[in-house]
Amino acid sequence: MSVTYQPIADCGSTAQAEAQPYHRRWLVSNDAGQWLSRELAPRLAEINVDVRLGYLVLRAPGMLRLDIPLDVIEDDDSVRYQILIGGQTVDVVDEGELASAWMSNYLGIPARLLKVHPDMAAVRWPV
Repeated sequence: MSVTYQPIADCGSTAQAEAQPYHRRWLVSNDAGQWLSRELAPRLAEINVDVRLGYLVLRAPGMLRLDIPLDVIEDDDSVRYQILIGGQTVDVVDEGELASAWMSNYLGIPARLLKVHPDMAAVRWPV
């Protein structure tokens, strides 16, 4: 049995060893700042996520590929927010309008791709 990683919480998994440091470093929220799980947005499960050449690579049926840089210096406080995940306040960074448009188009609802801030301690994800 191989180990799999989920760089974006509740999206597709990958068995790539390169993905291990990025396991659940991203999440998707709605426009109200609520974390979207598969229960709330079932199409998240159809988004394939890989780690390639310094990028998080997203693919979904009917969508063009989206590449997000993995390691960016997160020093712009204007895109830093807090979100609740399982009762825990988590510092996140918004990945921008292109990622938001991609997620929103695929999910069919307003959505944002958020990255857990690198300074944040481990997130306790609900089971």
